[in-house]
Parts: sequence; structure tokens; C-alpha cells
Amino acid sequence: MNYIHDQKLRGDMRKFITIDNIDQAADAIRARIDIKPEVGMILGTGLGKLADSVTDAVVIPNRQIPQWPLSTVQGHSGRLVIGSLEGVKVLVLQGRAHYYEGYSMGQITLPVRVMQQLGCDKLIVTNAAGAINPDFEPGDLMLLNDHLNIIGMGGANPLRGPNLDEFGVRFPDMSIPYDRAFLSMAREACREVGMAFQEGVYASLAGPSFESPAELRFLQTIGADAVGMSTVPEVIIARHGGMRVLGVSGISNKANLDGSTITTHEEVLEAGRVLVPKLTKLIRGFLKNLKN
Repeated sequence: MNYIHDQKLRGDMRKFITIDNIDQAADAIRARIDIKPEVGMILGTGLGKLADSVTDAVVIPNRQIPQWPLSTVQGHSGRLVIGSLEGVKVLVLQGRAHYYEGYSMGQITLPVRVMQQLGCDKLIVTNAAGAINPDFEPGDLMLLNDHLNIIGMGGANPLRGPNLDEFGVRFPDMSIPYDRAFLSMAREACREVGMAFQEGVYASLAGPSFESPAELRFLQTIGADAVGMSTVPEVIIARHGGMRVLGVSGISNKANLDGSTITTHEEVLEAGRVLVPKLTKLIRGFLKNLKN
């Protein structure tokens, strides 16, 4: 009986990301770059064109990186772009993998672990999100000041499994997931170019189905301003490893709280075309403030 239990336990442990997995990916990237990135960046659905602004770029297709999760979703190019933006050394994920694609929480957050292993101590994470707050409109930028980890509340926390002590403690604090000084700098970056912005709480669901009206009304009741299918697992891993985080949602659609409209992925992609110039201004301004 003990033998069977031990075998099952070893099998379960193999499901989790290890230091060896992280090092394989980090070593493959390190061999192709000659800079040490300071800021990691994850670009959400339809927002990948921001990576075109990176100068002196080394571009690595995700397929060439061992252990790296590959996105199957339109709007996620699947490349790593490493170079400079506003004089800051950046490592940019042009698209991400999602939990709903069948990956484990460890797999979808492995890129953040690799960023940490390469020396990044700051993370800018972006996403496309549906507006729950009635004051938000498609095309708005929302600075994240907190989140609701709905996936994790159901048990799928990215820190489940053996703790990687090399990165952080077993029970990390999440009282300030989004760095307050970074929030101030992002606000200032928007104001400097006269660009309006929103602030609010992002709710992360598993997807891939869009939310029902009842689910959206529930999220509104518990304090969510916008909803999406990513970001929070990455932020938890970032904070566990001591990274400071700025989160930005591009509002792609009005949430369907009364069942009167239909939400589509094409709508989200189209909104990205409007949002990319705004997001580019925000992130360029933020990095300029960060450098100063």
C-alpha cells in the first residue's frame, strides 16, 4: 500500500515545474542574448504589436525554447523579443499560453520563472479584458490595483505543489500584488500625454467560454471591474519571486450583463488594434519614468 502511494506521489510531483525545467529554458535564451534584461513584459490578446517598438531586438520563436508552452490562440504570435525600449533592457513575450489550452498552472507561468532566472526584477503584464464596470468603454486602459483569483480560489493556484525555495517562501503575501509606486508612475505617464485611463480590479477566470450574464453580475457584486482569462497566475508567480508588477488591461468589450449582446474573439482582436497605440504610449512613458 505504501509503495502504491509513493509511486502515485512521485507521478503527481512530475506534473510540477522544476528548477531543471526553468534552467533549460533560461540557458537556451541566455545563449542567444548579450544583455541582462531588467523588465519582463507579457503582451495579451491582440496587443503583441507593441513588441515592434523594441530596438536592437533578438527575436526567438517560442518553439526554439525548451519547456516553453506554445499558444494555440489567434492574436498570440508566440515569440520572445529581447532588446531595449526607452533605454531599458526588456524581455517581451509576444503572446502567452493559457490554462484553458490544456496546460498546467506551472507551465503557463514558467515564462515568469525564466524571467526571474535571467535577472528580471520587474514585470509589466497586459491583457484584453471585458468591462464589468458600467463606466468603462471598449478602448479604455485600466490600470490594475488589485485582482480576484477566481481560478485559484477553485484550487488551481500556480503555487500548488512543491515550493521552489530558490524563488520565495511557501506562503507569500499578496496584500499588494500591483506595486503602488509603479501605479503612480503609470498614472503620470498617461497624464503626460493627455491620455485618459481607468483603474480597477481584474477578475481572472479559467475560460475559454465567455461568461454568462449571471456570472458577470456575480463578479460585479464581489467587486470586479473587468474580467479576463489570464494574468493573475503570472502575477502570483512574479510576486512569489519578489518581482514588482505593473498590470494593465485593455478594455476590449462591454460585458454582457443582461444577455442582450454576443461576445466574440474577433471583437477582442479588433479592439486590440485601437488599444495598441495607447498601450505603447503608456508603457513607453512608464519606462521613461522608471529610468529616471
